[in-house]
This record gives sequence, C-alpha cells and structure tokens, in this order.
Amino acid sequence: MNRQATIPKLLAQKQKQPAGREMLLTAPILPTLLKLSAPTTVAMLAIALVAIAETAYVGVLGVEALAAMALTFPMIMLMQMVSAGAMGGGVSSAIARAVGAGDLARANTLALHAIIIAVVAAAIFSAFFWLLGPAIYRLLGGQGRALDLAILYSHTVFSGALCIWLFNTLSSVLRGTGNMNAPSVVALVAAALQIVIGGVLGLGFGPVPSFGVVGIGLGQVIAFGLGSIYLFIHLCRPDARLRLRLAGFHMDRTMFADILRVGGLASLSSLQTVLTVLIFTGLVARFGTIALAGYGIGARLEFLLVPIAFSVGVASVPMVGMAVGAKNILRARKVAWTAGSVAAAGLGIVGLVVVVAPDLWSRLFTSDDAVIAAARQYLTAAGFGFPFFGFGLCLYFASQGAGKVLGPVLGGTIRLVIVAVGGWWLATNAAPVWTLFALAGGAMIVYGIATGLLVKATRWD
Repeated sequence: MNRQATIPKLLAQKQKQPAGREMLLTAPILPTLLKLSAPTTVAMLAIALVAIAETAYVGVLGVEALAAMALTFPMIMLMQMVSAGAMGGGVSSAIARAVGAGDLARANTLALHAIIIAVVAAAIFSAFFWLLGPAIYRLLGGQGRALDLAILYSHTVFSGALCIWLFNTLSSVLRGTGNMNAPSVVALVAAALQIVIGGVLGLGFGPVPSFGVVGIGLGQVIAFGLGSIYLFIHLCRPDARLRLRLAGFHMDRTMFADILRVGGLASLSSLQTVLTVLIFTGLVARFGTIALAGYGIGARLEFLLVPIAFSVGVASVPMVGMAVGAKNILRARKVAWTAGSVAAAGLGIVGLVVVVAPDLWSRLFTSDDAVIAAARQYLTAAGFGFPFFGFGLCLYFASQGAGKVLGPVLGGTIRLVIVAVGGWWLATNAAPVWTLFALAGGAMIVYGIATGLLVKATRWD
C-alpha cells in the first residue's frame, strides 16, 4: 500500500521540470539563441575589460611587471579555458542532456560530481604550477626581476585555483539548465570587484599599501571566490532550476565519465589554442620588435572577438544538449548550424571592417607608423579568417552539447599543424613577415571549414 502511494509521488517529482525546458526544446531557434547569448556576451565583454584594466595597473608598476604578466598570461588563460570552456562545456552538456531526457535526479547527481572534478582539477593546477611554473617561465624567456614577479603572480593566482574552478563549474551547471542570466550577472559583479580589489591591493589606496602583482592576483582570486559562494547558495535555493541535494549522494564513475568524455577531450582543444598562440608569437618574434608589436595589437582584437563566438556557442550547449536528450537530433543539428552562422556573421562584420580600415583599431594603441604598418599587414591578412574562426569555435561548443567533440578537436589540431609547420618553413626560408600573417588567416579558414565538415560527418544520435 505504501509502495503504491509512493509511485505517484515519484512520478510527480520526475515530471516537475526546470522552468524554460520546453522553451529550449520547442521555441524558434534563432530568437532563442540570441536571447540566451545576450547576457553572456555582456559578461564576456566585461571580463575583457578586466584584462585591459589589469594591463593598465601593471603598466604603472613598471616594465618588469608587464613582462611578468606576459609570461604568466598563457598559463592563466589555459586554466580559464579548460575550466570555463572545455570542462565547463562538458558539465553543461551532461546536465542539459539529462534535463532534456526529463531525468532531474541524474542532473543533480551530475552537478555534484562536477564540483568534485573542479576540486581535484584545481588541486592539480595549483600543484603543477607551484612546482613547475618557475621552470616554464624560464623556458619562455623569463629572467631577472621579471621572472621573480612572474613567479609571485603565478603563485598567487594558482593558490586560489579552487575559487576559479568552482566559479566556472557552478556557472556551467546553471547554463546546462538554460539559465544564462544568473551566471552572467554574477560574472559582471565579479568583474567589477576584480577591477576594484585588484587596483586597490595592487597599486595601494589610502591606508592600504601597494602589494604589486600579488595584489592584482588577489583581486582575481577574491572576486571569483565571492562569486563561487553566491552561485553555490543560488543552486541550493528551493526555487533554483536545478537544486543541489546532498541527501543520498554517492559517487558514480559513470557520472564522472559522462562529464570527462566531453570535457577531457575538449581540454585538448584549449591546450592546442595556447600552443598555437605560443608558437606563432615565437615565430613573429624572429622578425623583430616592430613585427611583434604589430601582431600584438592585432591579437588584442582577436581576444575581444572571442567573447562573441563564446557567448553564442555557450548558449547553444543547453539547446543542443536538451534536444539530444529528448532524441530530437534534427533540432540539435539546426541549433548547431544556426549558432555557427550567427558567430560567423558577427565576426565576419568585424573582419570586413579591419580589412578595409585596419588603422582604425591600430591607432587606438600606438602612433608609431612602423608598428601601425605591421598591424595593418596582420589585420588585412587575418581579417578574412575571422568568420571561419567564429564558425569553427561555435561548432566546438555545439558539439559539446551533443557529447561529440572529437571533430572540432581535430579541426584545432589541423590549425596547430598548419601554423607550426608552415610558420617554421616560412621563418627558415627568410620569407617576409606578411606571409606569416597570411598563414595565420589561412589557418583560421581551414580550421572553420574542416570543423564544419567533421561535425557534419559525426553522428549525434
């Protein structure tokens, strides 16, 4: 009798789905995608402004501090890309597929497993860069006071790796349910806090002394830590789309596998991206300081373009994931192609502008005619590749939603090989620097086309 009375109750719990689930499964694709991507776009642009503000703070501290930040930036970027984009995409994908299938119990358990992964991954990053960071920065050319400051900044940020991993993981849990607003608002507040705290602790203000690069690093750790606390409380609220419940929880390796088979493989893409940047920077450096400065101006524009593709791509993850979970593969495919097209169009407009008038961007940073000329060469060559880069990057996130990310990872591998092998050949044969810049644009075009073909050839059912 008790068992019979319990069955309807369990069924009712099963049928009580997160608000917005039906919208993601049935609403028109393009308006829904744009609606979901808008708050993330604003948050990502705010995070880009943080990078600009931190660069300004470090510039006040001196040339050695600027060099130190340049040494550590690829490693900090790697942790952000893995925790937010790669593993974060795996978390959002797994939860979205569970919600799409109507299995909220599984979604809750996946969220708790994601937190465990974040804790372990943070410990690995902290230990790795505490032990091997100094050697890596020396290998990248760090020496003297610049190396000392790089180690100080690195130790500060990676000591707080748990704050960064939890923030990005909990944000990904929310995005997996289709909730884009909460993580975006928290990211905006965290960005503002990071600017204020980093500025006060880094440069000093009133009775607060200047802690230099350590203070700037603490600004990031504290802001992400406070954001993590808020997100955790938000997920424990009774009205949350997905409410964290510890009762009856036990670890299940199939849950870890569901997240890691997407996030782990996607992490290779993040590593490839960082390697591509490091290799290309090293190749451009062979052509002298002016060429490197011009490339740096162009690369800064690329950094500001990534939020557009990232925002649309992240918005596609829950839409694709829920459609796959609901066995609606046709809709999942349409979401992916629509998202890729939107990203390509957005980056294509910017690419067209910089190809036609590249100096509009370059003159914001320098008045040196030689540097402007070098930046012009890079932007006019690479601008043609911007829409293809956005298309491929967006399909990478959509594929995460489907749990099928091998194709986009292989697309990134092709781009890395083109840059490494082609760049080495050009550099050793004394080719002019514009050929190297053209290679970068061509690699973006090949990446976008190859990723599209590989995604099309991959079965999602």
